[in-house]
Amino acid sequence: MRPQAREHALNLALFDFDGTITTREMFRPFLEFAVPRRRLAWGGAVLAPMVAGYKAGLVSSNLMRASALRFGLTGMAAEHASGQGRRFATEVLSQVLRPHAMERIRWHKAQGDRVVVVSGGLDVYLSHWCRLHALELVCSEVAVKDGRLTGRYRGAQCVGMEKPRRVRAAYDLAEYARVYAYGDTHEDLDLLQMAHHRYYQWQEVG
Repeated sequence: MRPQAREHALNLALFDFDGTITTREMFRPFLEFAVPRRRLAWGGAVLAPMVAGYKAGLVSSNLMRASALRFGLTGMAAEHASGQGRRFATEVLSQVLRPHAMERIRWHKAQGDRVVVVSGGLDVYLSHWCRLHALELVCSEVAVKDGRLTGRYRGAQCVGMEKPRRVRAAYDLAEYARVYAYGDTHEDLDLLQMAHHRYYQWQEVG
């Protein structure tokens, strides 16, 4: 999802999504919204030991997300998944947005900045939300084969060091006077390090 070039942007503003723009993480709520109940129950039972390991700090968040994705979305028709993502973006995400985050996005757009959501969340729903708000997107993508989701990521999850790597691959930072970055967890710290103005949990940090 390489964005199209845009002329005369003053600055580049990079926003994490879960917990920064929203009030909470939205990966699990999307699966609960999109996946049939029977499959959710089955996946919950199978993944219960891994969830316990995750809560105990023995299983990484990357492995937890990848496993949940595999159990939840493998084989789902891509068209159906996109439809569920569109509904999730309008019916659910609209209810969990931080007002001050949306105000900050509007501020950047009003002064001509280029605004990009950089998220470990899934393109299945974030693409619809970003299109609705006229924002660009760099995020984790679900692989599709023969019109169905494979249950695996296309490429690496867009977290940690992958966030600045993806941003640099898509944007020439030298074109912008200043880079702003907003995040709320340790998975965003590498993104914040590439910015002139860094906001962690909505507090500016050095």
